[in-house]
Amino acid sequence: MIEKNDSIPSAVLTQRGEAGIDKYDPELIFSEGTHVLFGVPGAFTPTCSEKHLPEFIEKSSDFRDAGVESIVCVSVNDCFVMDAWAKDNKVGDKLRMLADGDGSFHEKIGLIKDTGSFGGKRAKRYAMIIHNGCVTDLFVEEDQTFGVSRADHVLEVIQKK
Repeated sequence: MIEKNDSIPSAVLTQRGEAGIDKYDPELIFSEGTHVLFGVPGAFTPTCSEKHLPEFIEKSSDFRDAGVESIVCVSVNDCFVMDAWAKDNKVGDKLRMLADGDGSFHEKIGLIKDTGSFGGKRAKRYAMIIHNGCVTDLFVEEDQTFGVSRADHVLEVIQKK
C-alpha cells in the first residue's frame, strides 16, 4: 500500500470531456502544489453519495483558503458514471471527478478491494494529502467505517500545517 512520503505513480484516469473521453496521469496532476485526493468505493452508493462526496463539495472553499490547489475524487467506475454522479451532486468546478475504470491506479497504490459478486473490484475508502507529487498524509478507512477520510478531518490536518 502507498505510504507517507511515497510518490504518486503514473496511471491513466479518465473524465468525460466535451469532445469525448479525456485521459489524465495522476503523477502529472499532482506533481506541483498541494492537492487532496479521496477515493470512494462507488459512485451513487449510500455513504459515498450522502456523506463523503457532499462534505468535500461543502468544504471546497475552505480547502482552497488553506492552500489546496485541487480536490480530486476517484472511483473504480467509468467516466460516464462519474460524470452523471458529478451532475447529480452539482459538483461544478469545486472538485475534479476522475474514473479509474479498470482499477489499475488503485492496484498500483494498493488501495483496492474485491467485493466479489456485490461489485467486483472497488477502491477502498481513503483520502490523502499530496504535496509536489508526494503523499504527506494518508487516511485509509477500515471496512464499513467512515471517519478518518472525512473532509473535516483532512481539512483539520491541512490547517495545522
